[in-house]
Amino acid sequence: MSEPPGFDLQALYAVNESAAFNRLAGIEVVAAGGGGVTIRMNWRNDLTQYSGHLHAGLIAALLDTACGFAAATLVGAVTASHFSMNCLKPAIGRSFVAKGTTLRAGRRQVFARAELFAVDEKDDLALVATGETVLVPTGAPPRRIAGS
Repeated sequence: MSEPPGFDLQALYAVNESAAFNRLAGIEVVAAGGGGVTIRMNWRNDLTQYSGHLHAGLIAALLDTACGFAAATLVGAVTASHFSMNCLKPAIGRSFVAKGTTLRAGRRQVFARAELFAVDEKDDLALVATGETVLVPTGAPPRRIAGS
């Protein structure tokens, strides 16, 4: 019997650490398994837009990463073929938590959804954005590119 292709928590730690952008943003994997993942990122003033909210590019990155990592727990390495997001309110908080869920994992396409929450000083969560991604399993282990 062969091993399932999905990444476990340790493999996702390694994948996350190998991604230069994730290291730059300070994205951390908190929990993963069974088609779901939780990631987090602390607030940083250098990641804001002109009004002082978390930049939409970072919101997208957190949602996309949560979707991809959730899918990877079931099918292994994936790449996105479509991504959409909805910003529901300004993203301001002490930190941000993205929770990704795999909706359907097929051989050729994987559908995932994520929610992004702002965490305040009392550790209360406020939903600030949602995203959905269609991913394609690559069948390849994660690889490092020179210079990353």
